[in-house]
Amino acid sequence: MGLMSGVLLVLGTLGAVFAQNGIDFTMDPVNITSSLGKDIVLRCVLTVSGDADIPDVEWLKDEEALAYTDINQIQMPQDDDTWLVISELRIHSLQLSDSGWYQCAVEGENEKILSDLAFLQLQGLPIFTNEPQDMHIYANVAFNLSCDAHGAPGPVFVIWLQDGQPLNSLVDELASTPSLLQIKGLNKSSLFSCEAHNGKGVTTSRTAAIKVLPRKPKELTLVTRSTTQLEISWQPGESGAHPVQVCTVQATTPQSHHKIYNQNINVPPYTHIISDLDPYSVYNVRVSCLNSEGVSHWTDWVPLETLEGVPSGPPQNVTAIKNETFIIITWREPSAPLNGLLKGYKLAYQVKDQPEVVVDAGLNNEVILEMLQPVDNLTVRLSSYTVSGDGPWSDSVVATVSSYDSPQAFRDDTASSPFSWHWWYIMLVAAVAVFGAILGAVFLARFRKKETRYGEAFEPTVEQGELVVRYRVRKSYSRRTTEATLNRLGISDDLKEKLRDVMVDRHKLTLGKTLGEGEFGSVMEGQLNQDDYILKVAVKTMKIAICTRTEMEDFLSEAVCMKEFDHPNVMRLIGVCLQNTENEGYPSPVVILPFMKHGDLHSFLLYSRLGDAPLYLPTQMLVKFMTDIASGMDYLSSKNFIHRDLAARNCMLNENMNVCVADFGLSKKIYNGDYYRQGRIAKMPVKWIAIESLADRVYTTKSDVWSFGVTMWEIATRGQTPYPGVENSEIYDYLRQGNRLKQPPDCLDGLYELMASCWQLNSKDRPTFETLHTELEIILKNLPPAKDPEEILYVNMEEPLSSSFRDDGELGAVGGLDAKDFGDDIFSKVTPVIAEVHQPENTNRYVMCPSREATRLLTNASTEHPRYSSTLEEGTLEELLAGQGSR
Repeated sequence: MGLMSGVLLVLGTLGAVFAQNGIDFTMDPVNITSSLGKDIVLRCVLTVSGDADIPDVEWLKDEEALAYTDINQIQMPQDDDTWLVISELRIHSLQLSDSGWYQCAVEGENEKILSDLAFLQLQGLPIFTNEPQDMHIYANVAFNLSCDAHGAPGPVFVIWLQDGQPLNSLVDELASTPSLLQIKGLNKSSLFSCEAHNGKGVTTSRTAAIKVLPRKPKELTLVTRSTTQLEISWQPGESGAHPVQVCTVQATTPQSHHKIYNQNINVPPYTHIISDLDPYSVYNVRVSCLNSEGVSHWTDWVPLETLEGVPSGPPQNVTAIKNETFIIITWREPSAPLNGLLKGYKLAYQVKDQPEVVVDAGLNNEVILEMLQPVDNLTVRLSSYTVSGDGPWSDSVVATVSSYDSPQAFRDDTASSPFSWHWWYIMLVAAVAVFGAILGAVFLARFRKKETRYGEAFEPTVEQGELVVRYRVRKSYSRRTTEATLNRLGISDDLKEKLRDVMVDRHKLTLGKTLGEGEFGSVMEGQLNQDDYILKVAVKTMKIAICTRTEMEDFLSEAVCMKEFDHPNVMRLIGVCLQNTENEGYPSPVVILPFMKHGDLHSFLLYSRLGDAPLYLPTQMLVKFMTDIASGMDYLSSKNFIHRDLAARNCMLNENMNVCVADFGLSKKIYNGDYYRQGRIAKMPVKWIAIESLADRVYTTKSDVWSFGVTMWEIATRGQTPYPGVENSEIYDYLRQGNRLKQPPDCLDGLYELMASCWQLNSKDRPTFETLHTELEIILKNLPPAKDPEEILYVNMEEPLSSSFRDDGELGAVGGLDAKDFGDDIFSKVTPVIAEVHQPENTNRYVMCPSREATRLLTNASTEHPRYSSTLEEGTLEELLAGQGSR
């Protein structure tokens, strides 16, 4: 009960002997036993008589002054020369550090006057300050877990549990806190937790999952190799009781480090053949294995090389020139891969019907055949070879007659003509292309004339002796210019047709400060001129310089999607406009949305819990948020829309604290059937996606229901991340094993049952959004109204004062304490007085306000009493004092 929670009566003479300076404590703080997290009030009463000044009461804890902000002091006249001063210290959400000795102190004329000491003792279930954490370990490797808890009454003892079985008792050394559990090693994965015991009961820590992963494979070696294959073998690392099931083999090229091979293999056996490789090439190979608990580390990269192969193609540019005494044959190296080290060339020549002759030409690119007699119809062909064999033969070439009288003359003539005939054709085509580009630029410049910021200026002419420039002003924003601007976006005709009905004049929009900015755009505050009033809006823009046509269409498709919505819990579209970029070139699309004062729901929940000024959100408000989202999703599902990205971050809060479903970047409308299959792989919010959508990328309204259940969990935990400790890559396996999000603390059982129904494995068993909306409205209706944490107790001032006491002299039931809590004789010395101060033409009633440290007069606030400094709530003194022990 706070300082304002009781009704105050003016004290009469309490029988205390005042000190010489006229200041004395007539009521001291009393001992209090409370629990962690509770709110308590400590109070002392001071009487000031004679001409002594009214002092400020100071609170001490363990003989040190408290720099506490929540200290209230009330002072009121008791009679002509006596004042009553009441000081109250409020401590919110008790912590262990708050326990200790408390007392009041005031500065007298010669010394400090102290009240009696009161001890604040905390009791309650233990609170963990350190809990066991998840770990990945190797089989039979030692590790440690720690657990620490505190709480009164002490001492606190810890019992460790492995897979639900206790590992120690309350009397051994391991039970003392902080406790360190030393495990020499595990052969299989286990769950560990600890229980903290004290005189109030037992608290259980979080459960830590200790997973036994396989060690990385070893002895990765080459077994056999060929020109296109590498056969490898390895030994699996130790994995305890969880056998290795699958191994992954990867191969890359040393130059690019690009994975050219990635294959999962069921094991044993621990061998694999990597095929479809290039001959005479080096590859880096590594292996990793996994069991049911996780994946091992990769082995180091091991370089392996395939054997040499035969050349892939024949020699190029084979020529044969002859005269009566010699034949000169030339060629170039094959353009296709050699697949090994070139060892030489083989030349085959044939004259008419005579047998073909094959000779080894070595590594030369030229062979001269001397002729003993003239020959006709001589044909030649060539092939290259490596240690693995011969490559393919070139096409047969017929030797042509030349006028060269010697091989050297042929070489000299070839050297003097470095450019063959086809180079002249290339140079000619290039010259024609350059000339055409120049003509086109001149024509375009004359065609465009001169374009200004405000219109188009034509070439000047002389009319009637004066220079005249004709000028055409740019047209104002119209449907025609809108179509022209939309055409410049390069979007589909269907999307352009849908956008025309929502276009807004850019000149009516004024941009303000930036509210948020991302990689591809930003959201800004803006004002939209609506002729007779100004509307505050949020403006979503896109960075044109970095977007593709697909991203542009996705951005505008979200706006088209929103234009069909008309529901208080669904974000609606105000309009779309286009603005020119700095160089007045490619237009930038702008989407205009309603301004949401409180931003996105996820940030609001986080700041309410972790911000500089935390705000307590009652269960009623959280359920209201869920109800709003369910109502909006019920509307969307009735319109055959699948959201696909429902989460607290994509819901917005307006000034009335109503939630609107927003961000339809991934939404799809389903015209036929009741599902949508994602056609391309994109980044998706896996922790919010239904299990069937993770498996085969199929989305239905029931997959949105799954996401809604996760969103409910976000709201119930006030913004926590779903599946804490579970990586994105592990979510599918985690869900497939039957795991789901746990019930949040302080979450109603019925509310958790509702969200758990959204995570049924069979999507047909999940409720519809209509059912969810109805159930949430029922839950919200059955919740009691949210109460202000500071409740005011009003008491009829006209009741007789004695009605607040029982015949035996104890306090009434208002505060729950009796007279012995304040001393045996304190209430026997109370003199009842009417709680009004009569002054000429003024009657003042004093009321103290529970939410303010300063106080006020309710009626006739023009009192001029020189020593009046605070106002009091109507009521009786015993109800004020009865709040000493609790709130």
